[in-house]
This record gives sequence, C-alpha cells and structure tokens, in this order.
Amino acid sequence: MEQLSILFIAKKLIGIFLLPPMLPLVIIAGGLLCQIWRPRAGRWIAWAGLVVGLLVCWPDSVAWLLRGLERDPPIAAAQLKQAQAIVILAGGRRSNAPELGGETVNRITLERVRYGARLARQTGLPVLVSGGSPTSGTSEAELMRRTLKEDFGIAARWVEGASLDTHENAVFSAKLLQPKGYTRVALVTHAAHMPRSVGEFERAGFTVYPAPTAYLGSHGGEAQALPALPSASSAYGGFYALHEWVGLIALRLRGQ
Repeated sequence: MEQLSILFIAKKLIGIFLLPPMLPLVIIAGGLLCQIWRPRAGRWIAWAGLVVGLLVCWPDSVAWLLRGLERDPPIAAAQLKQAQAIVILAGGRRSNAPELGGETVNRITLERVRYGARLARQTGLPVLVSGGSPTSGTSEAELMRRTLKEDFGIAARWVEGASLDTHENAVFSAKLLQPKGYTRVALVTHAAHMPRSVGEFERAGFTVYPAPTAYLGSHGGEAQALPALPSASSAYGGFYALHEWVGLIALRLRGQ
C-alpha cells in the first residue's frame, strides 16, 4: 500500500506541472530563465506561456476543449432498462467538513452521487460506489456510501474502496460485479470524464451505458458553466478538460 501511495503521489505531482495553473507558469519561468542565454528565444517562450494561460481559461477555447469530451447525451430510459447495476465513480474528498462531523465527499463526487441516487431511485438497480484513498484514511467509496444512505436514502450494495485511478475503478469493480453475473452497467461520472471511463470499463469486460452528469460546456443549448469572459468557472473548465485530454493521451501511450 505504501508503494502504491508513493506512485499515486508521484503521478499527481507530474500532473500538477502538466496542467493549469502551473503549466503556463512553468513555461513563462522557463522563458525567463532562457533569456539569460538566449534573450530572443526566452522572450518568445515567456509570451507562449502567457498565451497558454489565456487559452486554458478563455471560454471559447475551453468550450472547444470540452466539445471533444462531452460527447454523450444524458442516459435514455431504454439504456437504463438494459443495465444490471449502477456504478458511481469517486472524484475526490473533503478532509475538513466540521459541519458534517469530519470528512466527506467533495463537490465533484457529490454531483455524481446525487445523479446516481436519482437513477437508483428511478430504476431500483443496485449501486456500486468506487474510489479508494492514497493514504490509510477512509476510502472515498465509504464516504460515498455514507452520503448515499444519510442524504439520499439509497443503500449501496457494493463498496469498492481500493482503487486510486479510473483504470483501477474499472478493474476492481469487475472483480466485484462480474463473478456475480453483472456485466452491463450504467456508469455515472462527469460528462468530460466519460470517454476515459467508458474506455477503461469496456476494457475490463463491461457493456457500458454512459450516464454523464455535470456538463461543463454546451450540450444542445447554452453553456452550462462558461460565461462570456474568463472567470473562475471557465478556468476550472479549462483545467478539467486539459486533465482529461492528458489522461486520454496517457492511455494511448500505454497502448490501450
């Protein structure tokens, strides 16, 4: 477990420097350093960092990044009838929630849990929650189980609390579900996270019915979270979109 935690932390640290807000700052800092030896090249690199910083928070460019990710429409009733179970993926935790008695799910996970609870109430399908912890603390899946039960009145049948990324979400969920004959799942996660999630779960042997929630970009109407000018919302959308594109590239490099 300690080795897994070290690998998880190392992967997260690498990701920090490949994503905003650090990515444009790293480029700018590299350009400023480069000016010591090559002033002209250094200036161009620094300006490039500024342009990257604008692109990853400008609503139009962020919407373009999201468009290639948020491809799946809301799940249809006919698809839900084909599913045998609902799988909800974790998206993080809050370690300090004193008003709730300690730690709990974060905003991202709560959005997924809320939609998963709605689908479970509509269909009566059993629910699996998936998400571990890189430390020895309470798993995200356990926090999801508590939230589902205490706030939405839904009891999760399976709690998969060992996974540390989307790949492990799929592999460990398969170990719980497939021996019992559950191979068709409605998969609940953020719309932008869905392409990577579907790919992993299909490789793990599931028939997947995407059940996306929390669209950040435009989907058949006005933008959900992107204003006309750069803001905290568009900056978050840019971070999330770039995070998913980096994840998809990593999958390709792994040959999957």
